[in-house]
Amino acid sequence: MFRTALRNVFAHKARLLMTVLAVMLGVAFVSGTLVFTNTISDAFQKSSAKGFDQVDVAMTADYQDAEGDRVGKLHDLNQAVLGKSERVPGAASAIGVVQGFTAIADKDGKLIGEGFQSQGGNYWGAQDPRYPLASGHAPKGPGEILIDSETAKRAGYEVGDTVRMSVDGPVLTPKISGIFTTDDGNVAAGGSLTLFDTATAQKVLGKPGVYDQIVVKAKPGVSQTALKAELDKAMPEGTVATTTGRQLADDQAESISRSMSGMQTALLVFAGIALFVGTFIIANTFTMLVAQRTKELALMRAVGASRRQVTRSVLIEAFVVGAVAAVTGLVAGIGIGAGLRSLMGSFGGTVPDGPLVVKPATIVAALAVGILVTMLAAWLPGRRAAKIPPVAAMNSLHAKATTKSLVLRNTLGALLSAAGVAVVLVASTMDGSDGQMPMGFGAVLLIIGVFVLTPLLSRPLIAAAAPLLRVFGVSGKLARQNSVRNPRRTAATASALMIGLTLITGMTVMAGSLQQAIEKMASSSVKADYVVSMANGNPLSPDVEQKLRQTDGVSATSPMLNAESRIDGQSEYLTGVNGAAIGELAGPKVDSGSFKVGGNQVVVDGETAKIYGWKAGSSFSASFEDGEKQKLTVAGTYESNEFLRGILLDEKVLAPHVSDPYNMKVMVKTSDGPSGATQDKLEKALGTNPAIKVQDKQDITNEIAQMFTLMLNMVYGLLAMAVIVAILGVINTLAMSVFERSQEIGMLRAIGLDRKGIKRMVRLESLVISLFGAVLGIGLGVFFGWAAGELLATKMATYELVLPWARMGLFLLLAATVGVLAALWPARRAARLNMLEAIKAE
Repeated sequence: MFRTALRNVFAHKARLLMTVLAVMLGVAFVSGTLVFTNTISDAFQKSSAKGFDQVDVAMTADYQDAEGDRVGKLHDLNQAVLGKSERVPGAASAIGVVQGFTAIADKDGKLIGEGFQSQGGNYWGAQDPRYPLASGHAPKGPGEILIDSETAKRAGYEVGDTVRMSVDGPVLTPKISGIFTTDDGNVAAGGSLTLFDTATAQKVLGKPGVYDQIVVKAKPGVSQTALKAELDKAMPEGTVATTTGRQLADDQAESISRSMSGMQTALLVFAGIALFVGTFIIANTFTMLVAQRTKELALMRAVGASRRQVTRSVLIEAFVVGAVAAVTGLVAGIGIGAGLRSLMGSFGGTVPDGPLVVKPATIVAALAVGILVTMLAAWLPGRRAAKIPPVAAMNSLHAKATTKSLVLRNTLGALLSAAGVAVVLVASTMDGSDGQMPMGFGAVLLIIGVFVLTPLLSRPLIAAAAPLLRVFGVSGKLARQNSVRNPRRTAATASALMIGLTLITGMTVMAGSLQQAIEKMASSSVKADYVVSMANGNPLSPDVEQKLRQTDGVSATSPMLNAESRIDGQSEYLTGVNGAAIGELAGPKVDSGSFKVGGNQVVVDGETAKIYGWKAGSSFSASFEDGEKQKLTVAGTYESNEFLRGILLDEKVLAPHVSDPYNMKVMVKTSDGPSGATQDKLEKALGTNPAIKVQDKQDITNEIAQMFTLMLNMVYGLLAMAVIVAILGVINTLAMSVFERSQEIGMLRAIGLDRKGIKRMVRLESLVISLFGAVLGIGLGVFFGWAAGELLATKMATYELVLPWARMGLFLLLAATVGVLAALWPARRAARLNMLEAIKAE
């Protein structure tokens, strides 16, 4: 049986090629994902470990009080602590580390990198071992800085250039005294690192005479653990926390591994989809191969082969095909991993240097996935062939599925589909987080159910295309009949395309609806022309609002002053706003009462009001930061959103109780309305500060929507793999269908159908199958997009379903294009058949 299986593999090389390609693509995606994520993770881990080469023990301030509770006063790491750590037995040297936010602008005045990735620090002495200088010299005084080599390259800066930069205060214009190299992860991810001399860093980062961390280097022969023990003994208990450099490196490696696992999981999900789609092709291929060899298998049964041996011979063929596909897929996957790494560079991402990592687990996973998927897909056709009685098989009585099997299949499909729809509908009525798992389960049930029902659905849906196919005469009529001749094969081919388009359409529906919801939220909630905030999300200096208020053309401003309070024993943040102007600057939907702030009157978002049982007219007491209490009255409740939430009260009431007031945002209304000139005027009033963002409504909308757009584009790219596999499935089905119908095609040629007619027939058949899969996929995608949107609507009041008709039309057009392109080779092959040889073929 083993020799027979091998002979069949070599006898059907061309027919098995598409199967090998389908499995290979899926395996390549899996192995490429593993190689890419392992390589990136390894490179970052080794790079971060280098950053701890100069750290044997790191000391940080501890929040412990005398009782050991982590609530005590912060003990500063000052010069005295630094000097003491240097004198500890076993210590060779100690460096004080200062860290903070520093925004540096490019030559156009725009912030380099994202705000949270723009970091600043100190350069220790004349030669800091942490940051090797590539050129220039160490910074001296407030007029000089160092920048990292990646930032210098991106912005085109050189030693001696003057740059615009800011910390949390006014704009600074120091000169670049030098450029250094670093393995810092933020820099590798596209951020920037700016270094001052230590005294300047402490001053501009708001930490005079204080360090964020002290790193201690051990003397030769002294272990990190021994040095840590000495430092713990030397420092008063509860004042500092010590960690070995090895532990810091391990923690960093674990953090990187966790961050990469999310990307790896997402990529593997799409690899799984590609493989799932590939199983249809494999099952199709082996179904047709087994059908074509039915007499051969029946003869084997007649001469003594058991059912198990027949099934085993099919599985051996599948094993050989799977092994070949898995090995080639693994090789291709290694290339994909290397390509993805290079691609990151072209998109502006920086990855530390390092070797391509191919772990044994990756090899095992690739081989196991390729072989197991192929064997599982081939098992059902092999089992079905083995159950056919030898006499019936040799007389071709096996051709049609029994009525019992069709009834069973349709009943099972209807039950699964109904259960899936019911679970999804129930999940759509649940809260956003609670409904995610049930909805995912219902979606899987529905997709499986529709797949099982696809043979039944194919007849009425393909019949609907009959009027259009009549235009093409005999070729169109034959194409329609061929499409429904073998419903199972048509269903398996169309299902591959259906799954890809279901996911693409669902994501497109959600993305379009979210985009509109965000725009609606911005236009309805924010009446201000501009919202001003820090690039890194930190609080704004109080003088920002003062400067904006004094700017020509500004008609109203309001800060958003955040402060903590205690209400009914619970910690609750209050937001201070300009009570007189807030009505001009914000206009959220009011649920009850009025949106009036002033004196002891406050407005509260609906969720907070529900928690405390408040309504318009309710009163409560709030304890401020300084211990003072005040009775406040709820003037009204409003619908919370991304811009406004919580308890809003007049800043004149809140500010006197806050020792260090800070504004998270400032809303601005101008007399001339938003324009490029007005925005420039506001930016100039703030000193063209790269650390401060001045955004209009469209900027805010784009910033929020950017994440969804990026995710959608990534999904399109990843699902393209599944669509490519689906295309291979259409080609495979048509090619094998042409082979199966060789005698029929020869007869059609003999009675007068020319080569153009044959080609047209095959192309139309492919077109109909592809559009059938597309209609099912788009229909399911819209349903899932609607259901997922219902979950989102519980968290986003402005969410409404938006059907992207243009995009869906484009998807149908692409499906039609796929059908036409997939039919090119099979149609050409069918047209070139020798009619006499085809008629004689069995």
